[in-house]
Amino acid sequence: MDTAQIDTLIEPRWIVPVRPRGVLLEGHAIAVDGGVIRGILPAAEAQRCFGARTVVRLPDHLVAPGLVNAHTHASMALLRGVGDDMPLQRWLAERIWPLEQALVGEGFVQDGARLAAVEMLRAGVTTCSDMYFYPDLVARALTSVGMRAVVGLIAIEFPTAYAVDAEDYLRKGLHARDALRDEPLVSFTLAPHAPYTVSDATLARVATLAEELDLPVHMHVHETAHEVEESIDRHGLRPLERLDRLGLLSERLIAVHAVHLTDAEIAHLGRVGASVVHCPVSNLKLASGMARVPAMLAAGINVALGTDGAASNNRLDMFDEARFAALLAKAVAGDASMLPAAAALECATINGARALGLESRIGSIEPGKEADLVAVELASPEVAPLFDPVSHLLYASGREHVTDVWVAGRHVVQARQLIANDGTALDRAVVSSSVAWQNKCRQLLKK
Repeated sequence: MDTAQIDTLIEPRWIVPVRPRGVLLEGHAIAVDGGVIRGILPAAEAQRCFGARTVVRLPDHLVAPGLVNAHTHASMALLRGVGDDMPLQRWLAERIWPLEQALVGEGFVQDGARLAAVEMLRAGVTTCSDMYFYPDLVARALTSVGMRAVVGLIAIEFPTAYAVDAEDYLRKGLHARDALRDEPLVSFTLAPHAPYTVSDATLARVATLAEELDLPVHMHVHETAHEVEESIDRHGLRPLERLDRLGLLSERLIAVHAVHLTDAEIAHLGRVGASVVHCPVSNLKLASGMARVPAMLAAGINVALGTDGAASNNRLDMFDEARFAALLAKAVAGDASMLPAAAALECATINGARALGLESRIGSIEPGKEADLVAVELASPEVAPLFDPVSHLLYASGREHVTDVWVAGRHVVQARQLIANDGTALDRAVVSSSVAWQNKCRQLLKK
């Protein structure tokens, strides 16, 4: 029998493909060629069937789909820790908004996004859905180090260094989409910031564009109780009711946070096929509340996970998010069996891919999908003994156990080193640039 020539054969101890649900493979290999998964089969059979240019043997590792961070503000990594332990409104008014007004520009966005990309890739995050200014620069910064980027074409009513009004934001965002539409690692969402910062006219325009361009709509929704109360005062409607009237409640909607929802709103989101991005760590840190994830799952809502920005989380760590999501779901439901490890992993992988319109390409380890993979070592003392590898992945291991990462078949993290030109130099470069921005922040805060 002739052997098929391929780029890479990956031989871990375990593979958790995520699809089909509940499967754990031991002693299997993943065949990758041209960035695509060509087969998953017993290792001995794979060695007979394929002639690989590179064989990666990982005898103590579990390989899972690359993690999908379905909501972040990557460039805000440069504001990590700048407003810790402050209530949300003070955090925004006294720290985030003044510093953004003074600092945000091309250099800030590029340096922050590269810092975030290095952190995320080293932690097994292969795809990030971003919402921030200068989406074209964010996309180029993320992909320059090998990350898959889903960039939001932001819309907001107030002026910034990037744009003067909502129409200008959308115009520039659509131009960025045209310029980057052939980049294989880049895709797009429409990203109106939130109901309280975007007018009816702009939201209606976004709804029309989403249909015309077949794009998801990525938006903060019902993050705080104050947001809901303010909407009732200003519009006589709760935010979701207002979005519904403007044509935005559909399978395209990615509702970020969704902390303060009624039973009727949860049921409605489930009926229309919307997705929710749960950001448990950010919600806890800002005391925004605890999302009712068990009720959402029961209603058929596609629940993905996101870190939010490092300014309100401090870590762009999807292992943390999955663990917190599972623990909070149990506490909210009063049921220790709620959101078990395998389901939490789905939230961090295939559910995020589905929300972003990428389910056919990434989010699970299946033949024909792109090879976005993360290898986690499960042999160190802090993860011993080992009874259930998937449970350990969620409850015992962490980003420090990630050794290897592939994006579209490219080995971007190898033996814990980021492979982008010189990995060590890149690490030093992003830290050095962050210190320069830190000093600028300190000078501004002293004024």
